[in-house]
Amino acid sequence: LGASLAVDRGNFKTCEQSGFCRRQRRIQPGNSPYRALLESLELGPDVAKIQLVNEATQVPLLLEVWGLTGNVTRLRIQELAPLRPRYQVPDVLLGEPPAERLEVTDHDEGTLELSLGPGGHRLLVTERPFRLDLLRHRELLCSVNARGLLVFEHQRRRRDSGGGGAGGTRGRRWQHPEREGDKDGEGGDTGVGHPQSNNPPTLFWGGVPPFLTGFVPPQPAEPPAEPEEEPGAWEETFKTHTDSKPYGPTSVGLDFSLPGFEHVYGIPEHADNLRLRPTEGGDPYRLYNLDVFQYEVFTPMALYGSVPLLLAHRPRLSLGLFWLNAAETWVDIGSNTAGKVRQGGLGGSWGCFGGFHCRFCPGPGTQALPPLFSLGYHQSRWNYQDEADVEAVERGFEEHELPLDVLWLDIEHADGKRYFTWDPAKFPNPRGVLERLAAGKRRMVSIVDPHIKVDGGYRVHTELRARGLFVKTKDGNDYEGWCWPGSSAYPDFTNPEMREWWANMFAYDQYEGSTEALFTWNDMNEPSVFSGPEVTMHKDARHFGGWEHRELHNLYGLYVHKATAEGLIRRSGGRLRPFVLSRAFFAGSQRYGAVWTGDNTADWEHLRISIPMCLSFGLAGLAFCGADVGGFFQNPGPELQVRWYQAGAFQPFFRAHAHLDTARREPWLLSPEHLALVRSALRRRYALLPLWYTAFDHCHRQGSPVMRCGIPKTPNPPQKRTRDSHEPPCCPYRVLLVHPVTELGARGVNVYLPGEGEVWYNDETHEQHRAPQTLYVPVTLSSIPVFQRGGTVIPRQDRPRRSTEAMRGDPFTLYVALSPQGTAQGDLYLDDGVSFDYATKNAFLHRHFSFANGTLTSSSADPSGSMSSPAWLERVVILGVGRPESALLTTHEGAQTPLQFQHDPERSVLTLRRPGVPIGADWSISLR
Repeated sequence: LGASLAVDRGNFKTCEQSGFCRRQRRIQPGNSPYRALLESLELGPDVAKIQLVNEATQVPLLLEVWGLTGNVTRLRIQELAPLRPRYQVPDVLLGEPPAERLEVTDHDEGTLELSLGPGGHRLLVTERPFRLDLLRHRELLCSVNARGLLVFEHQRRRRDSGGGGAGGTRGRRWQHPEREGDKDGEGGDTGVGHPQSNNPPTLFWGGVPPFLTGFVPPQPAEPPAEPEEEPGAWEETFKTHTDSKPYGPTSVGLDFSLPGFEHVYGIPEHADNLRLRPTEGGDPYRLYNLDVFQYEVFTPMALYGSVPLLLAHRPRLSLGLFWLNAAETWVDIGSNTAGKVRQGGLGGSWGCFGGFHCRFCPGPGTQALPPLFSLGYHQSRWNYQDEADVEAVERGFEEHELPLDVLWLDIEHADGKRYFTWDPAKFPNPRGVLERLAAGKRRMVSIVDPHIKVDGGYRVHTELRARGLFVKTKDGNDYEGWCWPGSSAYPDFTNPEMREWWANMFAYDQYEGSTEALFTWNDMNEPSVFSGPEVTMHKDARHFGGWEHRELHNLYGLYVHKATAEGLIRRSGGRLRPFVLSRAFFAGSQRYGAVWTGDNTADWEHLRISIPMCLSFGLAGLAFCGADVGGFFQNPGPELQVRWYQAGAFQPFFRAHAHLDTARREPWLLSPEHLALVRSALRRRYALLPLWYTAFDHCHRQGSPVMRCGIPKTPNPPQKRTRDSHEPPCCPYRVLLVHPVTELGARGVNVYLPGEGEVWYNDETHEQHRAPQTLYVPVTLSSIPVFQRGGTVIPRQDRPRRSTEAMRGDPFTLYVALSPQGTAQGDLYLDDGVSFDYATKNAFLHRHFSFANGTLTSSSADPSGSMSSPAWLERVVILGVGRPESALLTTHEGAQTPLQFQHDPERSVLTLRRPGVPIGADWSISLR
C-alpha cells in the first residue's frame, strides 16, 4: 500500500448527502408544531410524564422527566405507540442514581413548573409551542426547543406497502406497542419477543417501557395527511451502495440553548480545537465511527470514536448534555452568545447536568486503573517482521540504554491475518519470544481485529459460522466484506453469546502461544469494511434481536473492547488487570482500557492537534489517550521526531507507531545528538511514573481527567483563532503545566501561567514565576517547558531503569514546591501494579504529604489499604524555601535524626539527603 497525500473526502458523506441530516437542517426556527398537553401530566414519585402532540400530523409523543441526585435532569421523548420499539442503548451506563422527588410548584394557563429535588433546580414546561427551561433557583441554565427545531420523525408504513399504506398507519397509530403485530415484515424481528424487551435496557440511567396513560388526547375529525416523502426517505444511495430503509425515516432533532455560555467542548472524536467552532456555513460535527485513512485536521468530519457528550463552562458553572444514542449523529453549533446547539440522530435520551467530571462519570463509569507497565513506553510499527526482528529491536533498547515496557506486533504476525494465530515461518516459537521479553521485565501486545477471514479451514470462522454468531445481511445471510485478510465476516458483538465466545478465546489453551506477558490491540473495530459504504458496515445489516446496524453502529467498537478486556481478565482467573487498546470507542469505553487518535500523519499540525484531541477525550471520560509518536503515515524529520517524543512523554498513553511503507525509525537510527534527546524524554517519563500512576488512581476513583487543559477560565477569552489557539498547555493531574514545543525551528514559546496569586516553578531550573502572567520561554531542541504548581508535592523515581517492573522497590524523591503561603500538599498511590488485589484485598498504599509551618509530614491518605513495599525515601527537594539552621527527621516511633542538606540561595532550593524512611511509613521532617 502506498501512502496517499490526504483523506479521500469522497468516501464519506457530507450533511447534504445524508438524508436525515439534510432534512433536519432545512427546518427553520420559530415554527414548532409541537404542543405539550399539560393536562395529561402524570406525576409519580420520581418521574413526570406528559404527552406531546405534533399539531400538523396529530402524532402523539411521550415526554418523561427525571430529577436525579447530583443535579442531573434526565429527559426522554418517544412515540406514545410506536409501530416498532426504538433501540435503547444497553451496557453503557453502570446504574441508576437515586431519583429526587418531583413536585408541581406552579401551574397556570400554558405553563407548568416542576421542582426537581432539594437542590433548587426547576423545570418550566411551556405548552405551545412546546419548550423546556431548566433553572437553578432564578438562573436559567438550559432551554430545550427554544428555537423550535424539535423534529421527531414518527414511524409509519410505506405508502406502497402491502400493509394498507398511510391509511393503515393511521388506523393503528393509537394501539399499545405490545399489540403491534408486523405482518408485512417491517419490524417483526424486534417486537416484544426481543430478549431485551422483557428487561428493558437502561437508557440514560434507567429506562422504562413504552406505555399509555389514562389521558386520551383529542382526536382530529379527519385523519391528517402523512407528510410528503422526499427522495431517499425509504431508500438512500451513496456512491455504489444502496441503503434499504424498511422502517422509513426515523430521525430525531432537537435544539438546546445555553444562555451565558460562550463556548462548548466535547463530542469527541474530531481532529479540531478543544473549543468547538460554530458550524454555520459548513458541515455539522458528525459522530459516526469510521475508518478515515490519513485524516485531516480542523474539520468536523467523523473519526474512529464517538462520545455524545457536549460540555459548556462559564465562571462558577459547568453544564453537560449527554445524548445516549449509538446511531449516526450530527451536531450543529450556533455562533451567538446564547450557545445554541442542535443535535440530530435516530432517537435517544438527553441529560443535563452540572459539574461534568464527577456527574458524568458515575453513569458510564470511570477509567479502569491500568496496569503500571502500560504507562511506560510502547514501541510499535506495522510490522516487526519475525522473531529475529523483535529480538533485535529489544536489544537496541538495551544497548542504547532506553527504557521500554512493551513491543507491539501488527497484522503481519498472524498466519494469513487469521487472528489468534501466529505465522509459522515468522514466529515459530511465540511462547519463547514472550518468555524472553518477560525475563527482561517487558511485555508484548499483538493485534486481534474483529474481521474474520472467510476460510473453511480457519477454526474461528468455522465455529462462529456454525453457531450463527456473525452479523447478518438484511436477507439473513452472514454479512461479508473486504478487509485485511480479504473476504471477511464480522462477529456480532452485540450478542452476549458472541462476547462470551470471544472472551474465552484468550484463554492460554485457546490462543496458542500466549502467556501472561501478551496483551491485546483491537484495531479496525468501527467496524472497518473496505468494500462497504463509507468504509464501514451497511446500515441495513442485522444484529442480535433483529436490530439494524444503523441503530447501534457506534456501540460496535465498545463491545469488541469489552469482550477482549473480559477475556484477558478471565484467562488469569480474574486476578490480573487487562491492557487493551481500542481504536473505536463510545461512552463507557474507558472501563475497558486505552484509546488513541488513530492513523495520524508525520507533520507538525498532527503533532499539535494531538493535544486538544486528548484533552477532549479526557473531558468525555476517556483518560487513557495518546497519539502515534512520530506520526503513522509518512516520515518525520529528526526535529519533528524529537519534539513528538517530548510531547508524547506527557500524554497518558505513550506509543510510537508507523506505517508499513515508512522508513524504520527506532530511536537509535537518529543521530547521536537526537538520540540523546529522545533518551532524555523517555527517562523524564519514567521518573514521573509515580505521579502518572497516582493520577490514574484519582481518575479511577473519582473520574477526574489525568490530562487537563491549562488555559485559565477567563470571562472573555479571545475570539480570534490564532496559530496557537488549538494548542493549549496541558496539566497532568493539576500539578505540572506542560507546553510542548510544536513549531518547526521554534526558539521560544509563550506559556500562560494561570492562578491569581499563585507561583509556578520551572521543573528543571526551579526558577519561580508569579501568576497570572504570559511567560516567554526561550527553547532549544532539548527544551520541554514544564512548570510545577506552587503548593504541590510530586513523588519521583529518578534512577534510570530499563522498564517499570525494574523500578519496583527503587527509592523516591519528593519535590515540594511551596505556595506563596509556604504550604504544599501531594499524595502517592502504590499497589502491585498488575492485579486487582487493590480492590479485592485492599492491598495498596496511599500516602499523603503535607508541608506547613516548616514541617513536612507523611501520613496515610486511606487507612483501609495496606501493603509492604521495599521502596524508601532517598531525597527531599523543597522549592521556594530559605536556608534552615537544621533539618530533623522524626519517625513514627518517635526516633529523631538530623539530616544533611544543601541550600541554593539563588534559587531558594533546599535538598535533604537520605532520610532513609520507608515510603509507606509515617514520619515528619522539621526545618528549624
